[in-house]
Amino acid sequence: MLFKQTPSPHIKQNISVHDMMFKVLYALIPGALASMYFFGWGVLFNFIIAISVCLSAEAIILKLRHRDVYATLMDGSALLTACLLALALPSLAPWWLTVIASLSAIAVAKHLYGGLGFNPFNPAMVGYIVVMISFPLEMTLWSAPLGVNDGWPDFSTSFNWVFLGTLPFAETIDSISMATPIDLIKTQLSQLHDITETRNNIKYSALFSNISGTGWQWVNLLFLAGGIWLVKKGVADWRIPTAFLISLVLIANLFSVVDYANNSSALFHAFSGGTMLCAFFIATDPVTASTTPRGRWIYGAGIGVLVYIIRSWGGYPDGIAFAVVLMNIAAPLIDYYTQPKVYGDPNK
Repeated sequence: MLFKQTPSPHIKQNISVHDMMFKVLYALIPGALASMYFFGWGVLFNFIIAISVCLSAEAIILKLRHRDVYATLMDGSALLTACLLALALPSLAPWWLTVIASLSAIAVAKHLYGGLGFNPFNPAMVGYIVVMISFPLEMTLWSAPLGVNDGWPDFSTSFNWVFLGTLPFAETIDSISMATPIDLIKTQLSQLHDITETRNNIKYSALFSNISGTGWQWVNLLFLAGGIWLVKKGVADWRIPTAFLISLVLIANLFSVVDYANNSSALFHAFSGGTMLCAFFIATDPVTASTTPRGRWIYGAGIGVLVYIIRSWGGYPDGIAFAVVLMNIAAPLIDYYTQPKVYGDPNK
């Protein structure tokens, strides 16, 4: 009997880069639509600007490097980076802020190191960190979520602010923007107002829901649903999000039990900010994450601990981008010390 002879590897995964990236993009859709619903037109503008700049920058750099532009653009990696940036940036971010973040992600974090597969850091998170450090004020411009005060501004107001930097007569940016629940609690704690006092304050009470923040809990729940679908499809490894969420929930629960007045609950941390977006769509990046089974547990847990530390005592409200990039740096060392044993080698 004749058997087909092929070179190794003999066990192949039937998924291409294109398929993987677009499955991640499909899983993002419910959470992205919820973000637009709760935070308004600015989120849509973020998508339009980020996608346009990321794809243009990718095409120009590929052309300069004499690479196949069409094939690389079609793999979906630049498109995914743009979508992650659009979701991470504030809904009232000026157009130039999104442009700088997108160029930093594609030109610096991705192609400076050789392109997809060679970048040591998550491109979207590098782009986010560049603008967070450089323009901290603009990175706080979140619109009030639907159901809080007057909700997010209308199309005309949002467009004029994002693209022209102007607002209607007698309007100020403070009247159409609002701090996120995580940022508000951190600010109030620094002013010696405990969490219960802040949540019960008539000025801020509408911003909080039973679990986390108004709108934020639904966005996170939909990203959780999309993430579970990715795990089921084999696109995302379940170890990283599981380790991340367990470590974040455990440490948050420990501190909240000790001092509930000054430490947010585990549920608040799990369904606030970009927690679920990070757990399933950012931390699981196959290029920059740990690659060994044991290493993925350590990698995910490290991100969870760092997120809590930065949220609680750091100078930035969320800390996900910094936590991910710090663990990107540690990933090669983690992989080195967690390599699986080699079958038949007594020294391994």
